[in-house]
Amino acid sequence: MTDQPDLRHGESRNVDSDSSVVVDLREYKQSKDPLPVTFHRRELDAILWIYGRMVGENEWRDYAIDHMIEKAVFSVFKRSGEMPLFRIEKNPKLAAKQGAYSVINTHGTILKRGHDLRQVLKIFDKSLKLVEK
Repeated sequence: MTDQPDLRHGESRNVDSDSSVVVDLREYKQSKDPLPVTFHRRELDAILWIYGRMVGENEWRDYAIDHMIEKAVFSVFKRSGEMPLFRIEKNPKLAAKQGAYSVINTHGTILKRGHDLRQVLKIFDKSLKLVEK
């Protein structure tokens, strides 16, 4: 038995193959398939706290989380078959500029953007209104 893979019919083993090349494993993994952007636990806690409050107020009913190469997206739905009401996005490439976090509505308008997720999520806080009788 050897550590070499089995040969197919008609193939020959070449002694001068690429097996003598030393490759840094970290560089190989990064170049092969970069990891997607994800929400960290604290970020998800903040988002799910807002989500739970809005579900309790019967405004939101469903959500989806997408982890892509460039950004992570938390989408909120009134009904699961519709377009998302809001998207909470994390884009690390914008962290040094406008901020990595943003809240986007159905039409694609950025409602709020910033460096701190909790500050960006304050857009969902209800402001008190004066009610006169």
